[in-house]
Amino acid sequence: MTATTRAGSAAPLPAIPRTDEPVELPEDRFADRELSWLAFNERVLEMAEDPGTHLLERARFLSIFANNLDEFFMVRVAGLKRRIATGLAVTAASGLEPREVLDAISVRAHELTERHANAFLEGVRPALAEAGITVVHWEDLSANEQVRLHGFFRDQVFPVLTPLAVDPAHPFPYISGLSLNLAVVVRNPTTDKEHFARVKVPPLLPRFVAVEPAEDGDGRTARFVPLEDVIAVHLDQLFPGMEVVQHHTFRVTRNEDLEVEEDDAENLLQALEKELLRRRFGPPVRLEVASDIEPTVRDLLVRELGVSEQEVYELPEPLDLRGLGDIADIDRPELKYPKFVARTHRDLTDGAETAKPSDVFGAIRNRDVLLHHPYDSFSTSVQAFLEQAAADPRVLAIKQTLYRTSGDSPIVDALIDAAEAGKQVLALVEIKARFDEQANISWARKLEQAGVHVVYGLVGLKTHAKLSLVVRQEAGGLRRYCHVGTGNYNPKTARLYEDLGLLTDDPQVGEDLTRLFNQLSGYAPKTAYKRLLVAPRSLRTGLVDRVDREIDNHRQGLPSGVRIKVNSIVDEAVIDALYRASRAGVPVDVVVRGICALKPGVPGLSENIRVRSILGRFLEHSRIFWFASGGDPVVMIGSADMMHRNLDRRVEAVVRLSDPRHVREVSQLLDQCMSDGTASWHLDARGEWTRHHADGGGRPLMDLQEHIIATRPGRRPSPRRR
Repeated sequence: MTATTRAGSAAPLPAIPRTDEPVELPEDRFADRELSWLAFNERVLEMAEDPGTHLLERARFLSIFANNLDEFFMVRVAGLKRRIATGLAVTAASGLEPREVLDAISVRAHELTERHANAFLEGVRPALAEAGITVVHWEDLSANEQVRLHGFFRDQVFPVLTPLAVDPAHPFPYISGLSLNLAVVVRNPTTDKEHFARVKVPPLLPRFVAVEPAEDGDGRTARFVPLEDVIAVHLDQLFPGMEVVQHHTFRVTRNEDLEVEEDDAENLLQALEKELLRRRFGPPVRLEVASDIEPTVRDLLVRELGVSEQEVYELPEPLDLRGLGDIADIDRPELKYPKFVARTHRDLTDGAETAKPSDVFGAIRNRDVLLHHPYDSFSTSVQAFLEQAAADPRVLAIKQTLYRTSGDSPIVDALIDAAEAGKQVLALVEIKARFDEQANISWARKLEQAGVHVVYGLVGLKTHAKLSLVVRQEAGGLRRYCHVGTGNYNPKTARLYEDLGLLTDDPQVGEDLTRLFNQLSGYAPKTAYKRLLVAPRSLRTGLVDRVDREIDNHRQGLPSGVRIKVNSIVDEAVIDALYRASRAGVPVDVVVRGICALKPGVPGLSENIRVRSILGRFLEHSRIFWFASGGDPVVMIGSADMMHRNLDRRVEAVVRLSDPRHVREVSQLLDQCMSDGTASWHLDARGEWTRHHADGGGRPLMDLQEHIIATRPGRRPSPRRR
């Protein structure tokens, strides 16, 4: 069973003759990154459309699709428009001119948003109704239900509404980004003159209002009505003495990407706070309107907001389906993925899988620990590691990067406890983590007030590396304990994101992390590393060098191969290296969740490259780099995707695994990712993604994440080998 999606136009490339002489690669060898991202979000949509997906998870995937597309417009489309307007836009690596990219985005985005709306109206909403969960309009409510919602409006909604009129004395109001609004036309019965007004749907109230069940209900039914329906039926209370002629919902998306020039900012924290305020007033990049909107009202919105016809999206109501995530949270476990409880990693405990480890440091001294979240508990591994470090009187110093963390972060609390206990604590806080800037500013100030040394990394670079370093006084002298991961130090996302992490006291890794933290907090531009590859200096060149070694190994008749698992692969130098490897006969496998600018299976260019994509209950987030290395595989994990921003404008770190157990484990994981028996999407030479989730007999293929949950072994401790 297959389903095909597009990642942008990709005509077959001419075959390139095999030769040891350098051959110029074709100019159109890269897929467009923006269209590839839309293809990724289409895969998210396919999860929502699939009747085989648990019903409430289908609603959640619809919400995720909407959130994803909002961010795409706020950042990628807004940035492209800004570059075009300022004359700074250049031809994309795909060969498309900036205007061509923008036009292609518009076509695909219109198709996908209509499909998204229909997936809810024709697929998910009827299925929810069959399960006793209904999303209805006001007129579908019973008299008693309407009475209850009259009270809800009076007590909870009416006091926070602010109708804004538009007339010679009242200019068209500012419409905040992502807000849902009612465009209202009212008539003055005295003058018979019509007026326009805008009513903002309060964003802090539930998007879909739960209607109280009937007294004889069985507790399994739930009814919801869109908040804008509740407001619309009470518009006469907002405009007493006026006749409400019509009302329509609309929504605006604005440019919300940040522009902070650190070289010009004496205080990065203050500069970013000002920029966050400016973000609220960015120019519009998309206008969503109800499909039944009156032409005169539509024209007024287009004119006043200054958007083009290309930027208008007419969609069936309800608009803004992000709120379906709240419906997905209702207590109907039979309509969701089966309950999953992460286990404590066996190498961190004496065998009680849910027990909190009593001595993380002792466990790490015994052997390196390779964590695989969310299957391995974050709270009993990474979080316990830092909490024990904060409480241990023999720990002298803790150094930590923080890119994104939760609002009630136990990681931050541990760092504060350590500082208050007199330990030397360094927190490298990346306050420019997109859409988490405000939270990170708050944590930065809180850490500073507790006595933590807070730094913001290197000028011009985001610090995206996931690193912890603990220095402990022991009988034999100082020992350094390290964590290098692929995911953020965020206990909440650690339950939802698939990530890898290494806990080790290996002296080389400890020395590397010490040098890297010194570089980030001080002045050490020529630092060299042993087991780390670090962007922006050595990561791209180190990986390309590894690919070239595989080419040499293949020519010498030795085992060769490259396997990469990332969120996105866009960087031209890395992709060209993989093309060279394929042309030389080296097998290349790529597992990519999101954007893929690489074109596999092109004759004479990439016929030895396979690309897969896996989506499921967890967000695939780990980054893995595997090289056959003549039969002694080299495996690295870390924070970096293969994108320009990661390799050129961020501090990233990947670490080589040294324990043969871990090399085997990661190799087996990659085998499963690429297996034809695993449910996944396959990318072909034409740029089309084809979903493979059932065999020829219609039997479901293996869901990798569910398989790992069911088979995650309780591994026996094995002695460390140095």
